[in-house]
Formats: sequence, structure tokens, C-alpha cells
Amino acid sequence: MTTRPTKRSVRVAARVHEVLMEMLLRGEIRDRHAQGALISRVEMSDDLRHTRVYLRLLDGNAPPRRRDALVRAMNAAKGFVRRELGARLELKYTPDLVFFWDEGVDRVLRVEQLLEEIRADEKIPGPEGEGGAA
Repeated sequence: MTTRPTKRSVRVAARVHEVLMEMLLRGEIRDRHAQGALISRVEMSDDLRHTRVYLRLLDGNAPPRRRDALVRAMNAAKGFVRRELGARLELKYTPDLVFFWDEGVDRVLRVEQLLEEIRADEKIPGPEGEGGAA
């Protein structure tokens, strides 16, 4: 069985993710609002010129004001981040970066919470009650 090669944009996005996380972990982005930030995912256009970077915080229960401050801080630092990416990735063009709060995790948690409420109301056993004794 042969494996299909990964699109170049996916490979470069993975490398951008690694470099950005390394920069955050080493404290290279000095804005205090960027502390505790994680890169949850990176999406890159096929021409490698545009990148969407999705952010989360270690503290998953951060208030919206804190989330907005993180996104603003990262967008404000994007000139520095682009220069560093250009030097480390050695691409023909350094991609334009736009930072966003990753709401996907919040949505999943909300759906799980709603399902738990439904189970509690209807007294339906949860996943831990399925399957019987081993």
C-alpha cells in the first residue's frame, strides 16, 4: 500500500505551528497578554501566502476579555512573528498571518454539557453505564 503525499500547504502549516509554539514557550513574544497562549491549529492557503492561526489559553475558562486581549496581542506582534518565521522556514514568501480565537473547543464542551443535562433530565445512563461488566 502506498501512502498519498501530504499537500505542501499542510506540511508548511504544521511547521508554522511548531515554530509558533516554540516562540510562545520560549517567551519570545513578550506581550503579557500572550502568556499562557497555545496554538490549537494552523490553516494555510495552497499558495502558502495566507495563514490563519487559531489560539487557545492554558486556562480554558478565560473570560472573553482575556481571549480578545490575546488575539489583539498576537495580531500586534505579527510583524515580529513573520520576520522570525521567514528566517526559520526559509520560504520564498513569508505568509501573512491572522490570529483568531479557536471557538471549536468551546462548542464541543457546550454540546457535551447539553447532553449531560438531557441525560440527567431523562435519567438516561451515560457512556460509563454502557457495555455492562467486564
